[in-house]
Amino acid sequence: FWRFNVHYGREILADQPIANSPGIWNRTDHRPLEGFVYAITPFNFTAIAGNLPTAPALMGNTVIWKPSPTQQLAASLTMELLEEAGLPPGVINMLPGDGLEVSQVALASPDLAGIHFTGSTPTFQHLWREVGTNIEGYRSYPRIVGETGGKDFVVAHPSADPDVVRTALVRGAFEFQGQKCSAASRAYVARSVWKKMKDDFLGEVEALAVGDVTDFSNFMGAVIDERAFAKHKAAITRAKRHKNLQVLAGGTLDDSVGWFVRPTVVESTDPTDQMFSTEYFGPILVVHVYEDGDYEKVVHQLESVAPYALTGAVIAQDRRVIAWTQEALRFAAGNFYVNDKPTGAVVGQQPFGGGRASGTNDKAGAAVNLLRWTSPRSIKETFVPPKDYRYPYMG
Repeated sequence: FWRFNVHYGREILADQPIANSPGIWNRTDHRPLEGFVYAITPFNFTAIAGNLPTAPALMGNTVIWKPSPTQQLAASLTMELLEEAGLPPGVINMLPGDGLEVSQVALASPDLAGIHFTGSTPTFQHLWREVGTNIEGYRSYPRIVGETGGKDFVVAHPSADPDVVRTALVRGAFEFQGQKCSAASRAYVARSVWKKMKDDFLGEVEALAVGDVTDFSNFMGAVIDERAFAKHKAAITRAKRHKNLQVLAGGTLDDSVGWFVRPTVVESTDPTDQMFSTEYFGPILVVHVYEDGDYEKVVHQLESVAPYALTGAVIAQDRRVIAWTQEALRFAAGNFYVNDKPTGAVVGQQPFGGGRASGTNDKAGAAVNLLRWTSPRSIKETFVPPKDYRYPYMG
């Protein structure tokens, strides 16, 4: 983020009016916002936590940085790195504490100029609601930028390569314990493809090593805290009891030392079940196996069954199907993948963000995000000012 944002920042500052009338010099002053930007960062990505306060600061803003309590150590080390690199005091101000208590003060300040947020959808909606309530008290209208939840999908066409589907689901759903807003948490697989891959896929999931993340032979570690563990436990318990759901792999949990959840695959005969619309933010994947002839019907149904629109993927070898699916799901995902897992966006290659309940889609890792932290001023300088109010056509 830091390297690419410097590049984008230079491009923004160099962007000046393309035309100047004779005797006129036009220019754009890319000013920072008036006030401070309130950066609220999540536990799950240290790089994102570093980007949210520094992107506004790069464009000249003062920032209050509120890290997640479960990411405080990494955030503090990041702050130390910035200070050692020469960041002036007072530009980025880290403010650890309870989110509600810090926000209560920050959101009431007349100097709030913007919010840069990554976290849950309910929290973001709460922040936006509070800004609306306080709107008359601000010096300016706060810029609100947020990347929130996701219920990210993989749809496998009958022409899909089963090995590609299998790998995309294992990596997409279970890397980082599924604790990524981009993680694949629902899949729609053609029956012919499922028959070819089911046993190998489930066997691979059951064989995934889970344990201490300092042992690089482990594919997964623990989930972040007890609250997340309880949420995953409730979802798995429901899946075991529901008549339309069948736990095919995993489904076990252990909180004796840490909070460990085995990678879990649930098959559902009902694609409208809440498992296809509820974000669990953990290693839980729900799969709907559909009849090969129902592909278009399935795509139309998955397009809006969840309130989110962050990431998604199509896996197919038929180019016409890929083209049709890209268009049919144009607004279902801000980051769309073809023959790959729906995770792992790379700065400078796939700017990241989605719409609907997933956020404002002000792509992190792109110039469009930095523009949100500027308030442009247009300047016109006239070298030969008029000295008569009359225009030539007036005679």
